[in-house]
Amino acid sequence: PTETAWKVGELAATALIERYTQENGEYPRTLGLSVWGTSTMRTGGDDIAEALALLGVKPVWDYPSRRVIDFEILPISILGRPRVDVTLRISGFFRDAFPNLIDLFDQAVVAISNLDEAEDQNPLAAQVQQETQFWIKEGLTIEQANLRSRLRIFGSKPGAYGAGLQGLIESQNWQDDQDLATAYINWSSYAYTCANSGYQQGISASEAFQNRLEKMQIVLHNQDNREHDLLDSDDYYQFQGGMTVAVRTLTGKNPQTYFGDHAIPENPKVKLLKEEIAKVYRSRVINPKWIAGVMRHGYKGAFELSATVDYLFAYDVTANCVEDFMYEGVANAYILDKNVQQFIQEKNPWALRDMAERLLEAHQRQFWQTASQTLIEQLRAVVHEAEGMIEAKV
Repeated sequence: PTETAWKVGELAATALIERYTQENGEYPRTLGLSVWGTSTMRTGGDDIAEALALLGVKPVWDYPSRRVIDFEILPISILGRPRVDVTLRISGFFRDAFPNLIDLFDQAVVAISNLDEAEDQNPLAAQVQQETQFWIKEGLTIEQANLRSRLRIFGSKPGAYGAGLQGLIESQNWQDDQDLATAYINWSSYAYTCANSGYQQGISASEAFQNRLEKMQIVLHNQDNREHDLLDSDDYYQFQGGMTVAVRTLTGKNPQTYFGDHAIPENPKVKLLKEEIAKVYRSRVINPKWIAGVMRHGYKGAFELSATVDYLFAYDVTANCVEDFMYEGVANAYILDKNVQQFIQEKNPWALRDMAERLLEAHQRQFWQTASQTLIEQLRAVVHEAEGMIEAKV
């Protein structure tokens, strides 16, 4: 990371630890962070900087080139808090573009795991020792056991991209949390390490990945600008929602899901995911000015409305973070508003049908529990009407 990104990462790590400690009365021990290549390019490495700061590791830069050439371990006395055991879920593009950062982070994990510090000050080293003993008993050599217990960077299979949830949710081809968790784990459990660790990159390590998820207290995703939001892309719910549903399935309870807002680099903020979803809902999703704006774009504008409904629903099924009134608000603003309904009917009846069906699915799967029978009947009528329009167009 650049020196500027390191400052942002340090501030973000401090804000996160303060927030978690205030809410839970103890320091966090374990955290999962999704890291993307595009944001790493934009920021100079905010996410990696925050992950290193949580571990208690500071990059060392060469001058005048300002390239990272090493790292130093910050002692607990300077940190003033315990270290945090961080697991990264990297995107396919990050894997391809930043093998140097995979090396850096993995070397930092190895260095921290070798420290002789108290268990409550260094949960990573304690976990590695415990798991190493377990794997030795299972028949692995000391080297194999040590390597497996230190795996902290996971991603999709070499050459693959994404987190595997979009197809399932889009086609309604899932029954429960277990189906979604299984898909996320199958797609995400390929381990990456330092190039000279002797470990072949991108080998499936499902058991090791599930061990990380079972211990995970926090699922964090950061956003570095305000040019888009969580409901603009399916990647947000696939990565953060996917990790959340996997942790919930393995442990029986939802982890703390946080959203890191790094739009103002000198003042990074940490919010609950629920708080950010509520903000996006109020400021964009049902904002009449935004709806009027997309209506200038015809077919594509109607598609954007439909995609927003899909992503809101998908975030709810994975991270349980959407309130009932939001479904109702979307139904009223997008489907039952006469002007908007007429616009979508004319420009893109497929979007109208899909939105109404998605809201009916939310009700049927009991994510939207307070819908009145009248409203449900209205949505069903819209589906039938849209089907008629589609048949007429075809």
